[in-house]
Amino acid sequence: MPGAPTQIILLGPYGPSDVELIVDGTRLLSAMLAMHPRRPSIVAMHESVRYNSQGVGNSIIDVDSGDYHFGRRLAGVLRKYKVQRAIYMGGGSVPLFTQEDFDGVARQISKSTGVTNNLYSSDLIGFPVNDRVIAAIEPLERDNSLARALKNNAGLEVIGLPRTVATQFDIDTPTDVAVLALTREGASVLQNHIASLDLDVERYRAVLPLFLDVTKQIVVAGRVGTQAWSYLERETACRVRLFAEERGMEADGRAAAGAARSLLGYYLDAVGLVRFFATLGELGDAAFIDTRVLLAHKRIDASREDRFLSDLGRWEGIGDEFLREFTRAAVESPMPVLLGGHSLMAGGLMALNEYAWRRAEED
Repeated sequence: MPGAPTQIILLGPYGPSDVELIVDGTRLLSAMLAMHPRRPSIVAMHESVRYNSQGVGNSIIDVDSGDYHFGRRLAGVLRKYKVQRAIYMGGGSVPLFTQEDFDGVARQISKSTGVTNNLYSSDLIGFPVNDRVIAAIEPLERDNSLARALKNNAGLEVIGLPRTVATQFDIDTPTDVAVLALTREGASVLQNHIASLDLDVERYRAVLPLFLDVTKQIVVAGRVGTQAWSYLERETACRVRLFAEERGMEADGRAAAGAARSLLGYYLDAVGLVRFFATLGELGDAAFIDTRVLLAHKRIDASREDRFLSDLGRWEGIGDEFLREFTRAAVESPMPVLLGGHSLMAGGLMALNEYAWRRAEED
């Protein structure tokens, strides 16, 4: 298929709170940096997104208003600009990708083949465009299920990229921004922006020595795939106690339907916060917890602002009572407890571990 694929980035509505701006502003900058001057590109953004038009290069800026629906928005862009091949990515997707990485994705797209960073929760996917593909895209509520929809409903063969920090790391939450602030990964422009946010990364710094110590153990609880588990077993010196639960709950709609269930959630329900965190301390020296699984288990529809405040440990400003008290207990725990979403369970853990080993080698 001749010609370079069109790179398409979708940016939904900005959140109104300061803590949401930490993520949304970083995602926007990451999206702009992903654009290549010699590759056709479209940035489809909501009118609430605040951006500097001088920073978008030669990209087409397509602005919409009103309610945002992922599938209808992407399908509309594909039709409007008569796109034949696309590399779709969310606003904060793969911020550590290089232009050579994007070129590698482009080379694998054919009339019947797509390529993605994660078949079960896609943030990046290259694919051919035809009527059947557009029909498969249009109903989708979220991009997590895009790769599987193209495989199952559009008949494409979808190839998964190797699981590396670059393919798995995503900017979805303040936790992801904090990991970048500590590790100093990414382009210098992105790092300068993140440094200006002045995030507290001491809890993240405290876990670094644990990865290197055979006498230590970390607890990892949440949406952990087999690839991430294999990575931790292979690349860390510490022992890992893993509770893998509800992988794909967003893409499958289980969270929205109230069908998600968590063993940790049941234990928390039974013993309460004090005993829960005391038990974590008996099981490991640090904990990484995917709070979205616990919220889905308890059928709590916490606001985006509340979730982000929890990720940063700013429990005082959280409106939801459960999440406020859970976050407070995590912050006050004598061992480091990192809270976040799916990206913490994959790219975040990988980035922290690799940074820990790099520091050890440099000392």
